[in-house]
Amino acid sequence: MTLRKLGNADLSVSPIAFGGNVFGWTADARQSFNLLDAWCDAGFNFVDTADVYSYWAPGNRGGESEEIIGQWFARGAPRDRIVLATKVGKPMGEGKRGLSAAYIREAVDASLRRLRTDYIDLYQAHADDPDTPLEETLTAFAELIQAGKVRAIGASNYTGERFAAARAASRQLGVPGYESLQPEYNLVERAHYEQELEPVVTREGVGVISYYSLASGFLSGKYRSQADLQGRARGAAAGKYLDARGLRVLAALDAVAKDHDATPAQISLAWLLARPSITAPIVSATSVAQLQELAGAATLHLSSDALARLDAASAPDAAC
Repeated sequence: MTLRKLGNADLSVSPIAFGGNVFGWTADARQSFNLLDAWCDAGFNFVDTADVYSYWAPGNRGGESEEIIGQWFARGAPRDRIVLATKVGKPMGEGKRGLSAAYIREAVDASLRRLRTDYIDLYQAHADDPDTPLEETLTAFAELIQAGKVRAIGASNYTGERFAAARAASRQLGVPGYESLQPEYNLVERAHYEQELEPVVTREGVGVISYYSLASGFLSGKYRSQADLQGRARGAAAGKYLDARGLRVLAALDAVAKDHDATPAQISLAWLLARPSITAPIVSATSVAQLQELAGAATLHLSSDALARLDAASAPDAAC
């Protein structure tokens, strides 16, 4: 498999990242081990999680996903073959949130314990913290890199203006800067990334790890009516796309999928992979069969006509 360089970091990642948000939520430990094994066996090396996964699930406290990945490593999984990304900053309970230097130091050690590893390949600010100076956050991250706990840093959910400011601050301080951005981006959520973020990441030469790559499953084609949403964990999130534009995107996906002997989900990911600014879209799955389907997108090349058809159907300013 051809790996992709993540920004200017010394990290080479598979063209798709496995999203660990399902671990400890919709996939139990045994399922998660099977999924991670299958991911490695298929030649992929990129796994993305966060300390807060899955704090939102009833009975959970946060850290469940990291703990499962740590158990997987303890069972003999090849740590040296995995590019492991996790995040810090989202609420984890009383007083545990944000990007202050003190909290970053506390949170990284907690993540390392849960992950059962000595280092994190990519440590990401999960959300901007307007109450903490960028200089304090970046200096704290630099200390982690110096200590060998972290190899590179990135950010998620930043505005274009704040991300650019963070990059400028790192240069002024002479410390490592964010080498990646993790934004929401897919065929039905294009405008914000393309208009505000893509110019910044292109200018700065950083990697992009897009999340919600399948729009909460909508772009897999399994949600085509209100009835399809019932009883699904992500049904409510996918339902907002059931409008004229969303259905037009699904129709285009169906047509392109037929021409390429692929599935709508594979076509959706292949469209992302064809975007020059995208390094690795994130996917999640709860079965090995589903994971294998998504993995097939890594070797799928769309024709220029197919890309143009998808672009036109999903254009942010297209009439609904």
